[in-house]
Amino acid sequence: MDIFLISLLNGLSYGLLLFMLSSGLTLIFSMMGVLNFAHASFYMIGAYFAYQIGVWATHLVGPNTGFWIALIIAPLAVGLIGAMVEKYGLRKVHKFGHVPELLFTFGLSFIIVELVQVIWGRAAVSYRVPPILDGPIEFLKDFGLTFSLYRGFMMIVALVMLALIWLMLTRTRIGLVIQAALTHPDAVESLGHNVPRVFMLVFGGGCALAGLAGVIGGPAFVTEPAMAATLGSIIFVVTVVGGMGSLAGAFIASVLIGLIQTFAVKIDFSLVDLFKTLGIVLTEKTPFFDVWKLTVSQIAPVLPYLLLVLILIFRPRGLMGTREG
Repeated sequence: MDIFLISLLNGLSYGLLLFMLSSGLTLIFSMMGVLNFAHASFYMIGAYFAYQIGVWATHLVGPNTGFWIALIIAPLAVGLIGAMVEKYGLRKVHKFGHVPELLFTFGLSFIIVELVQVIWGRAAVSYRVPPILDGPIEFLKDFGLTFSLYRGFMMIVALVMLALIWLMLTRTRIGLVIQAALTHPDAVESLGHNVPRVFMLVFGGGCALAGLAGVIGGPAFVTEPAMAATLGSIIFVVTVVGGMGSLAGAFIASVLIGLIQTFAVKIDFSLVDLFKTLGIVLTEKTPFFDVWKLTVSQIAPVLPYLLLVLILIFRPRGLMGTREG
């Protein structure tokens, strides 16, 4: 039971990190119809900005302050970069259709990786968990559970972010303008609103959410140039499985994939073992024996993509999607 509960908490924390990352991509697609291939690169920029801000803050302000300063400044900086990318780059190719947009963001992802390697090098940087969050959650120790305080902090930030996004889109004037600009841009523009500026803010806001995920996820995982590629493909799986443009779907898919991957790595069970319980013995002479003997933990990295294939076959719109593709 202890192993199950810890795996459950780890799966939820990982899933909520995926949601922090995929929520920005989902917002950009739902509002603008742009599938941003460079989204994970903004996640990486957020982690590196937070690391650099932490280094500067240590020298200028003092130790143990850098993370908290970076938690505010880094997402804003990434959001500003994203807004500039939309205004001076993406907006220029938007009139040519979706394929040029995809090619633009795809090429941008490579440029960002190269710039990161030029500035910070190819090796991982020492971006660590802040001392105040380094350790287990004390009250869980009374129940015999050891769970990282920092992962608990990650979960709280993700849930607060979800609540704020929902409130902004449904309870504020800017949120209503953003949603109206998606379906009726001409009407919104005739009311005096600057639709291109709205789209710039949406793209910048989505990138800022990716930057926030980088600030939070950088210390929990490794901050290195390959971190964008590591999570980049997973967030597209989350977006498609949840439903293109559905924030609720992204949340459900993120948690689902986080739990699947976390629990899968704990299961040392193969089809050979399953057949053995049924009284069927498979040997090395059995055709495709190397496939039958693969354990669930060995194929854990493939499971999200298998889920993606099943969703595309049986429910192409995704779990909560309302639009195809």
